[in-house]
Amino acid sequence: MFWFMEGICCLPTFLVIWSSSTFIVSYLIALFEHDVDVIFPYISDTGAKPPESCVFGLMTVITALAGTATMYARYKFVEKLNETAGGVPPVLNQAAFWIGMLSCLGMCFVATFQETTITAVHDAGALLFFVSGVLYTILQSIISYKAFPYGCSLALCHMRTGIATIAFLAVFPTVVCAVFVTQTTLHRKTKDEVQYEHIFTKNTTHINNKDGRHSGSI
Repeated sequence: MFWFMEGICCLPTFLVIWSSSTFIVSYLIALFEHDVDVIFPYISDTGAKPPESCVFGLMTVITALAGTATMYARYKFVEKLNETAGGVPPVLNQAAFWIGMLSCLGMCFVATFQETTITAVHDAGALLFFVSGVLYTILQSIISYKAFPYGCSLALCHMRTGIATIAFLAVFPTVVCAVFVTQTTLHRKTKDEVQYEHIFTKNTTHINNKDGRHSGSI
């Protein structure tokens, strides 16, 4: 029997595969429909317009449900482990679980409120999803060390700490970009397009001003 078929290992395995497929499928559909640029579109951009928004919403909600099931299984596992070995405060385990639930709730907001329709709700859901998810990873790394040597190896504890550290460091540039970088269109304009638009606008303004002066002199 493969490792991901033992017990409830299928839950995190399905969660990783399905969530990754969500981003890839919605990106490919948006690219095929010419709704986003090829290079580095935002994840939310790939789920902003139909038909990819329908697929993105459905698959993201399923991802949130899978995340809920995985976090609940982790919560019950730590709870059962604590009954026999101890070491993990029940309050810490419960706090990690409910913060994880908040992250899944934020994911549902991201899935159902597209960034081009209700931007404020979409951004609030994304912030809730990201910040709560980072806190969840940090708390789980702490729980791993408190439960050691039961439940996981020391190498796995270090790995979870590394992932939590990277996620924590990613919070700052993410928040800065979300606050200061504003984008109202799904396509980024190239340098030539911006220059052409500037020249066209300048010439149009000049012609309008000239016509206005000419009309006033008649």
